Amino acid sequence: MNRFDVILWDVDGTLLDFLAAEKAAIQSLFKEFGLGECSDEMLSRYSKINREYWRKLERGEMEKSQILVKRFEDFFREEGLDTSLGKAFNEAYQVRLGDTIVFCDDSKDLVASLRGKVRQYVVSNGTVVAQTKKLRRSGFDKLMDGVFLSEELGYEKPAKEFFDLVFQEIHVPEKNRVLIVGDSLTSDIAGGNRAGIRTCWYNPGAQVNETGAKADYEIQNLQEIWEII
Repeated sequence: MNRFDVILWDVDGTLLDFLAAEKAAIQSLFKEFGLGECSDEMLSRYSKINREYWRKLERGEMEKSQILVKRFEDFFREEGLDTSLGKAFNEAYQVRLGDTIVFCDDSKDLVASLRGKVRQYVVSNGTVVAQTKKLRRSGFDKLMDGVFLSEELGYEKPAKEFFDLVFQEIHVPEKNRVLIVGDSLTSDIAGGNRAGIRTCWYNPGAQVNETGAKADYEIQNLQEIWEII
């Protein structure tokens, strides 16, 4: 008998390599917008700005519509580029993000192998535009039992309300038989803690947990899920 009946999967940085998609999208759009080359150093500076804004989103300090544009405005300002391009650049970026699909640890085969053994759902803070395209092009839209995006639910992970709405929809069994798997301590693991479910931190880089979030399990390769469930 399985230890879990339901797995809630994060997408970016867990099932799919977000950094690969981010890099490809931004570098191609820099050329389209006539901004020249976007070096790895520039990308690193953008990623830092982006992470800081998503933390604000998770803490409920800003609306998603604000952070999506302001991160690019701040980035362009730092690089001496036209900040007025922020809104148009973000709109193109959301579409372009779904063009590059790189699976983490053969995640597609893993999810396919788990079908029929556990129920599997996507739980993501990514935008509807970006995630819908990613899920379709990756095939996860057909493999999952359902998809829950914060934009559609009206709450962002790690809010308890996000998970309450998910549970209402999927009619969860006992909460201790639900597992969330994600790479973000502040979003996935903290959210799982608030929701009262088991948590699995996907930590391929062997980072140190310096947050208050408590992971019940920690893995460096997604295939280790088999040992957990």
